[in-house]
Amino acid sequence: MSAAQAEDRVTTEHIEAKLRQIRGQFEQTTESARSGLVAAGIAGAVLVVAVAYVFGRRRGRRRSTVVEIRRV
Repeated sequence: MSAAQAEDRVTTEHIEAKLRQIRGQFEQTTESARSGLVAAGIAGAVLVVAVAYVFGRRRGRRRSTVVEIRRV
């Protein structure tokens, strides 16, 4: 075997090193994306609550009865 062929052989160490590298990149990506997703989730929840409040208030105004009391 020549020196060039010996360097071209893929060993278990090469595979393990590459998998560790990929896993590290994956973890970095998920950590950075997680903070953005949490912020988007909180914003979405606040929006849903605000919309429910506005529609509930509107419906309540339409259904409420106005009573006038007059003194004689």
